[in-house]
Formats: sequence, C-alpha cells, structure tokens
Amino acid sequence: MKARESLVRLKEFQVREKQRQLNQLQLMMAEFERMTKDLESQIVFEEKKSGISDPAHFAYPTFAKAARQRADNLQVSIRELKAQQDAAELALAEVQAEYAKAAALEERDAGTRMRA
Repeated sequence: MKARESLVRLKEFQVREKQRQLNQLQLMMAEFERMTKDLESQIVFEEKKSGISDPAHFAYPTFAKAARQRADNLQVSIRELKAQQDAAELALAEVQAEYAKAAALEERDAGTRMRA
C-alpha cells in the first residue's frame, strides 16, 4: 500500500510542476507582450521626432530600426512560447488524469483497509 501512496505523491508533485511551468510560460509571454508595446511606442516617438515613418527611407532613425527588429524578434518568441504553452497544457492534462487515477486507486485501497 505504501507504493500507491508514493505514486499519488509523485503524481501530485508532477501536477504542481506542470502547473508551475505553464504559469512561467504565461508570465514570460505577458512580459514579452509588454516589452513589445513599449518598443512600439518608442518607435512611434522616434518616427514623429524625425518626421520619417518609412523604414526603407535612407534617413530612417537607427534606433527605430533596431527597436522594430527587437519587437519583431519578441513576436517570434511569443509565437514559440505559445506552442510550448499548448504542449504544456496537454502534458498537464495527462498528468492530472494520471493523478486522478492514482488517487482513485489509493482511495479504493484505503476503503478496503478500513473494512478489513
């Protein structure tokens, strides 16, 4: 019976760990989105300051070009994190199902022990 109790604790730990990983991914995505918005506002400011809003223009501000590239890179990272989040959600669902199964078996065994 100890083995089942250990299994339940292990599955519970795995569920908490997957939830933590999922939360971490969501926090990173939110931070990247915030950074992207900040960069976009800086780009708009630089474009207004220089009077040039065409990135192909020869006198387009260098800072705006760099900020635009960084914002684009952050968007790519957000998409990649979204894919990781989808995979983490699936893994969490699987671990939760395994935990529920192990907990049900432990509960059944505990009921059997009580009757005996």
